[in-house]
Amino acid sequence: MKADDLVYPCFCTRADIAQSLTAPHGDAGSGYPGTCRGLPDDPARRENTPHSWRLDAGKAIARAGLPRWTEEDGSGFESRRDDIGDAILARKDAPSSYHLACVVDDADTGVTLVVRGEDLRPSTPTQRLLQLLLGLPEPTYLHHPLVTHDDGRRLAKRDLAPTLGAMRAAGADGPLLAADLIEGRLPLGFRLSRA
Repeated sequence: MKADDLVYPCFCTRADIAQSLTAPHGDAGSGYPGTCRGLPDDPARRENTPHSWRLDAGKAIARAGLPRWTEEDGSGFESRRDDIGDAILARKDAPSSYHLACVVDDADTGVTLVVRGEDLRPSTPTQRLLQLLLGLPEPTYLHHPLVTHDDGRRLAKRDLAPTLGAMRAAGADGPLLAADLIEGRLPLGFRLSRA
C-alpha cells in the first residue's frame, strides 16, 4: 500500500489528536483530523521520530470504491464516505494494527463468517475497504446484540465480568448455558442490549 501511495506516516500522539479535536477548528466528528496527511515525505524524520502508518481513506476509496458487505441474515450494507477514517494500519510499537490484523488473519485462516458484537459494526467499513484493496475474500458478518449486566454495562474482562471458566467452577452447566444464550435466555443478572 505504501507503493500505491495509500498510506502515510503519522507522527501525532494521542494527546496531539485530542487537543486538535477540541480546538475551535477541529472536526469533533472524526477520530483523526488528518494532521499528517499531505505532509511532504521526510525520510530523516521517519528514521528519528516514532510514527504510525495511516490509511489515506480518500485515496483508498477512490481506488476501491465504497465497500459493501452482507450480514448473516442476508441484509446488505453499503458504507458512506464518513464511515471510514484514516485508520492506523501499523502502530508505532507494532507492525500491524487491529484492522489490518483482522482482515489478514481472517483471510489466512479461511474465515467465512465474522461473528462479533454490534458495538464493533463501525469497524466493518474500514475492514471491508482493506479487503478490497488487498484482494482478500469477503466474509459474511453477524453483528449480535451485546450481553450486558442488568445495569447496562457490557461484559468485559477489564470490568472483571464472569468468565465461562468461573461460571463452570460455580456450577454452571456449559452446554446448557450455551443453549440458553442461543435461545435468548440469559443467566440471572444479565440482559441483551442494542449498541
